[in-house]
Amino acid sequence: MFDFFEQPYTLIGAAVLVLFGVLTFRSVIPEKRHWWQFLLPVFVATAGIGLDMLVQTDLEKINSVIRTVIKAVQEEDCDSIEVIIAEDYRDSFHNTKWDLMSHCRRKLTPPLVEKNKKTACLVELSPPEATATLFMLTTFDKNSYVYENYKSFIFFKIELSFQKQPDKTWLISRGELLEIDKQPARWNDIR
Repeated sequence: MFDFFEQPYTLIGAAVLVLFGVLTFRSVIPEKRHWWQFLLPVFVATAGIGLDMLVQTDLEKINSVIRTVIKAVQEEDCDSIEVIIAEDYRDSFHNTKWDLMSHCRRKLTPPLVEKNKKTACLVELSPPEATATLFMLTTFDKNSYVYENYKSFIFFKIELSFQKQPDKTWLISRGELLEIDKQPARWNDIR
């Protein structure tokens, strides 16, 4: 189903068509010309941009959560991560949200991450659940134990599951590590 909130710039294309219609109308019937006729395509284009700014879709909310977690890992800010994790979080290594957050606080001790960059993200949305496969490039700080003992950067592939909450927000309900440097991996591999 087509959704203007997902594709608001379709209305900008419609505004161009309306402009052509106004120009044709004004040239065919010159006695009916009015200055306000040029406001019709402007109104349609403004409506498209306004819809995009006013309404945040589920996909935009999920992408916002992903951006938040990427930034929080880069800044080693476990409190920001905790806010976007669902209370009933569970994965193959962490039985509870508390387990995940204690693991996070242990691993994200400064200095660790210098830069965290999303290289790709595939989102499958079927409300009230969604799954995102996230491809990341993490560059480590020169003073970190990873940089000193292993390498300066690592590619990660992570699968995040999301649940829509009653207040219409999306929270991470599961996170599984799938690959490290294009090799199969699990949470146990980064103890």
